[in-house]
Amino acid sequence: MQGAKRLIVSLLIGLGVAGCQTDYAELPTFSAEHRLLQAVIEVPAGTNLEHRYDPATHEFAPQQRAGKDRVLEFLPYPGNYGFVPGTSTATGNPLPVLVLAESQPMGTVLEVLPLGLVLLDNAGALERVVLAVPARPSQQILLETRTWTDFTQRYPAAQQILRLWFQHRASPGIVRIMGWKDEQAAVEHVRSVMR
Repeated sequence: MQGAKRLIVSLLIGLGVAGCQTDYAELPTFSAEHRLLQAVIEVPAGTNLEHRYDPATHEFAPQQRAGKDRVLEFLPYPGNYGFVPGTSTATGNPLPVLVLAESQPMGTVLEVLPLGLVLLDNAGALERVVLAVPARPSQQILLETRTWTDFTQRYPAAQQILRLWFQHRASPGIVRIMGWKDEQAAVEHVRSVMR
């Protein structure tokens, strides 16, 4: 009888845990405590297998093309790629973000400081990606970098690296850089796509 009760309690706890999955899409855009922009990591820095968060299943699933997992055939992600929760772009997807930091596990939620905004022509569609660094100093690898000016003056080659990566992450010629904007433009765009 005791064994049966323990089994039932274990099953109920298991069901409760499974039902308490984080709904990353419903997190606030800005953290309540510090009022900082949040980013949900889908693809850790240094990897080339693309995952996306599926709000219907609350899981991170590999991106598929022609029934196969999508793998970048160029250099791996130069930062942690993900999305800004609580946002929705013209395509219905959340606003993408690239967090320049050491690799973070998939599903990590970071408070970030937006550095800028990259404007991409992705096969004829305008795509905007927020460039950011972690707000927590212990997680930062780009030291004393809090603005677009800091970033471009301290790390001028980094912008060129990002330009090349964005242009070649898909088939060559599909993505073009349309421009770069500063941290203020990034925050304004985030606010314009908040749900």
